Amino acid sequence: MRVKKENFVNGSCFHIYNHAVEHLNLFRVNNDYLRVISKFKQKILTYPATIFSYCLMPNHYHFFIRQDSDVPIYKIFNDIFSGYTLYYNHKYSRKGTLFRSPLQHKIIATEEYFIRLSLYIHFNPVKSNLVKRPEEWIYSNYLEWIGKRKGKLFCKEVWDWFDLTPLEYSKMMKVYSDEKYEEDRKLFE
Repeated sequence: MRVKKENFVNGSCFHIYNHAVEHLNLFRVNNDYLRVISKFKQKILTYPATIFSYCLMPNHYHFFIRQDSDVPIYKIFNDIFSGYTLYYNHKYSRKGTLFRSPLQHKIIATEEYFIRLSLYIHFNPVKSNLVKRPEEWIYSNYLEWIGKRKGKLFCKEVWDWFDLTPLEYSKMMKVYSDEKYEEDRKLFE
């Protein structure tokens, strides 16, 4: 579901995602993933935002992000992924759009969905049978959530806001199930 432009205000939180066109893999090799992660680290300096959770999948991506200025958060995605499309098309000798649709975004207005959305995002590689446990997937910030990696695309304050420890989040993930994922997919996409 897309959000109206007037809803992109300072302090608003969004689930932002998109899929590749025609089941194409957006990320084919490690350097493709790392390129996008690096661009986000750079752009966060000029487009103030807080990334709560993210996951880059072979054919799509998810971000749970807060807009921290009056600059609409979708601009960071437009900048990064328009540049990535040029890079990708050149590298893999292709032409045309890389994404199935315009950027998808859903406003997350209640705190009760905060942890639930993060679990949903971090469970994606498990649901897709890419890994058995989310900590095996390095292209998300799940390792930051459970305190096993220090990364720039993570807001450590979440532990204080929700009176949550990395161990407690890890335990929540262990009981997260395919059924819960499907229920949350209907809610968040």
